[in-house]
Amino acid sequence: MPNRSLDTILFEPEKRQQLDWRKRFMIICGIARGLLYLHEESSQKIIHRDLKPSNVLLDEDMIPKISDFGLARAFGGEQSKDVTRRPVGTLGYMSPEYAYCGHVSTKSDMFSFGVIVLEMVTGRRSNGMYASTKSDSYESADSTSLLSYVWEKWRTRSLADAVDASLGGRYPENEVFSCVQIGLLCVQENPADRPDISAVVLMLSSNSTSLQTPSKPAFFFGSGSIASLDAAGGHAFFGGRGSEVAAISSNKMSSNPVSKNEVTISELQPR
Repeated sequence: MPNRSLDTILFEPEKRQQLDWRKRFMIICGIARGLLYLHEESSQKIIHRDLKPSNVLLDEDMIPKISDFGLARAFGGEQSKDVTRRPVGTLGYMSPEYAYCGHVSTKSDMFSFGVIVLEMVTGRRSNGMYASTKSDSYESADSTSLLSYVWEKWRTRSLADAVDASLGGRYPENEVFSCVQIGLLCVQENPADRPDISAVVLMLSSNSTSLQTPSKPAFFFGSGSIASLDAAGGHAFFGGRGSEVAAISSNKMSSNPVSKNEVTISELQPR
């Protein structure tokens, strides 16, 4: 594609200047319409399973095209969800129920979409670490993931601080803040609380649509290595920043509890 993929522009400080808010909003809406086709308009319900900026290609007019369906799942008939014993994807975009337990559904794609929306608004990578306040350094103990960073700005009514500075304040505040709210709705921990893509398309296309108040998002990932254990299948998931994630059978792991310093024990089950 002429403009390659979304991540090659959004996360490059110089190229990011090409993305004013009008183009960013157009890309968000284009991705939503693509998911609407996959989830509801195609002859089979298709779950992408690895939706992320590098899998969103941009043509010469910056119109987005969802790509790379190597991990996609097709559901037939009335099927709406499935369970896989080998969750695969990219840390920072995987929903917690999929990464931990292998639960595949349209709501796992919605989580990924919500993360992308928040990245588009902030210009920050989902699997980076960010200071929770302007006075903090990125290396401080208060550094936090993108989802928790945006949530804190939402909670304290200081969303303007989270908007990408490269936009130079040139954006419709109501539209940008609505996108943040939509993104937070999509990354809620409980899949049932996340909106369907048809509802999101309506939210994006109508200024009169009343948006629900999001609950605290799932904080499944961070910038360091992550290890978690699936209670149902005994699988471990490992990954670092921006890494691909794959399941490893528990019989290949030591049966000893995980203790990096041989003193403390890490609880691997979600609370």
